[in-house]
Amino acid sequence: MKIAIGCDHGGINLKPILLKYLEEKGYEYEDFGCYEKTSVDYNDYALKVANSVAKKECDLGILICGTGIGMSIMANKVKGIRCGHCHDVFSAKMTRLHNDANVLAFGERVIGPGLMLEIVEAFLTTKFSNDERHVRRIAKITALEEENFK
Repeated sequence: MKIAIGCDHGGINLKPILLKYLEEKGYEYEDFGCYEKTSVDYNDYALKVANSVAKKECDLGILICGTGIGMSIMANKVKGIRCGHCHDVFSAKMTRLHNDANVLAFGERVIGPGLMLEIVEAFLTTKFSNDERHVRRIAKITALEEENFK
């Protein structure tokens, strides 16, 4: 499994911890930046990760900014992306299990490294349920994207 990683300056301190975790667990990843603490626009990094996942160059994506809010909003503007904004393990599991989310966003100013790793673990190891009701609901999201993203 290949994971697309992106952060802005607000998530720069958690990213190395995340990358080390991915390496230790044997995940392949692509780091789309940013690489220093200088202020940058979160939009640019969220878009790089979302496009990589939407084009199936990476299987899943993880975004880190100060709160995770801006990153998740931007990622969800890309057709085919279902980005879950999660700051707890339960939500990370449910966004995969019920929504088949393909991108995770969270905020460095909201959670610490230990909780981040638990959230990432839940996100990466939980599979979509394929329950009929969830398949039906995702199909409605996809239909709306087809209508609005022309």
